[in-house]
Amino acid sequence: MSRYVRKDENYRRAKAEGLRSRAAYKLIELDRRLKLLARGRRVVDLGCWPGAWLQVAAERIGPEGRVVGVDLAPTAALDLPGVVILTGDVGDDAVAVQVRAALDGPADVVLSDLAPKLTGIRAADAVRHAALLRIAAERARRWLRPAGVLVAKIFMDGEYEETMRDLRTGFAVVRTLKLAGTRTGSSELYVCAREPRPLEGVAADGNGMPDAPPADRSPR
Repeated sequence: MSRYVRKDENYRRAKAEGLRSRAAYKLIELDRRLKLLARGRRVVDLGCWPGAWLQVAAERIGPEGRVVGVDLAPTAALDLPGVVILTGDVGDDAVAVQVRAALDGPADVVLSDLAPKLTGIRAADAVRHAALLRIAAERARRWLRPAGVLVAKIFMDGEYEETMRDLRTGFAVVRTLKLAGTRTGSSELYVCAREPRPLEGVAADGNGMPDAPPADRSPR
């Protein structure tokens, strides 16, 4: 019962504070623990709908920063400086090029709360989520500056070990953390992957054309 009360409290708190969803508090905790959102930074938010993470990121990086959100679902515009919202598939090369252009420089942080449309078949859903995380990681390796960081949702499921091995191949420092607000019994974690290793043929500052299959997602 307590976890449902907590969720209701977070919902009411988010509404009172003008935040688009209680998911904002996940990013607030991630930033507190990982020091992600300094003033002036360039940030990408993959799976940005309904926009709560964009709100938190924009407030913390300030008007001199830039945050680019991407989602298949149209996300209502935010009257905040430095925020660019793109509607499209993060797995689409054309969308990835738009992200790179909107950043106007290498990203400092790539955030991913991407999730697939669930089938109800646990093994299939795990595979689909792992595929999205691999896309996010590849995009991050192309967009991030050498000291940049990817923070993404991950689950301790049948794909966990292989996905973590892939991340350790692509990034110098990889760790996971469980958020305080995660419901009891949930396998949800967030992975923090720092210092991307360059992809072959891609400049270290994040230039280069991405090459990954399309992705889908479900709302936060």
